[in-house]
Amino acid sequence: MTFEMQKLITTEVGDIAVNVSGSGPVILCVHGWPENAWSWRHQVAYFSSRGYTVAAMDVRGYGDSAKPKEISAYTLKALASDVAAVIDALSDEPVILFGHDWGAPITYTTALIYPEKVRAVAGMSVPYTPGGDVGLLDIMRAVYAGRFFYMLYFQTEGVVEKEVSADPMAALRKIYFSISGDAPQSGLTMEKPVDAGLLDGLTDPDPLPAWLSNEDLQKTVDGFEKGGYHGAFHRYRALDLDHQELVDYRGKTLSMPTCFIGGDRDPVRRFVPGVDAFAAAGMPCDDFRGVTIIEGAGHWVQQEKPAETNAALEAFLNGL
Repeated sequence: MTFEMQKLITTEVGDIAVNVSGSGPVILCVHGWPENAWSWRHQVAYFSSRGYTVAAMDVRGYGDSAKPKEISAYTLKALASDVAAVIDALSDEPVILFGHDWGAPITYTTALIYPEKVRAVAGMSVPYTPGGDVGLLDIMRAVYAGRFFYMLYFQTEGVVEKEVSADPMAALRKIYFSISGDAPQSGLTMEKPVDAGLLDGLTDPDPLPAWLSNEDLQKTVDGFEKGGYHGAFHRYRALDLDHQELVDYRGKTLSMPTCFIGGDRDPVRRFVPGVDAFAAAGMPCDDFRGVTIIEGAGHWVQQEKPAETNAALEAFLNGL
């Protein structure tokens, strides 16, 4: 498939690229790391043929969107302001948000700060967790003390950028496979020394899983080559800033209709040993419409299992 048109929406940091298809009520799709708008291709095709305008944006730092250099430009609050600007450009009415991976917290933050702009939120792979007194990085520093964890490895600017950019196609093959439902074990939580690299020990799949093609990977590589890799990793470097900037929203629930979709083999479920992060996905939501756990799917749920994901999303939309 191809997107019908691309719009460039001007914000305070530059243009945000939004790929738009169909007509009708607006669904805005927000991707995560390390992806771009193309990761929503199956949802764009499906829902644009069913009476919706489906917009898939390149998040700041990715693809055809602006790529500021400062870490502070990649906080959740800053990225939510982009989503709000895109909503204003596309619709006079509140819109439905789909968010995956980091796109999920970006949509949750948008819903917290701009509730009047958001009709409903479907989060994928990362459930909504209200901020608390301890920041996410501090939790992971404690849980993964003395061993490798990718979020902590990303904190040193330039190191992971150099590693991934040396052979971006191979890097993305390994990353995507390592936390998919096809991998025998998670590549993000595998045991390795604290001084290991991101790609150390990751399998380079041959052949690629059926849900992922070289053409799909090339779309992501092309997006990175348009402006570098720093924006993708600055999102992780902004985590401590998030903890400071969002202090007024700690403990807040989401008021609008929400749902959660995840893969049963997604390693995000087990980042903290002994805790199933998906188990209480609806607890901090005032109007929660349910959890869908898709068997056999890993982290890239809307790409790995598009039919099952679309069915869950359609049921959510039909209930609004």
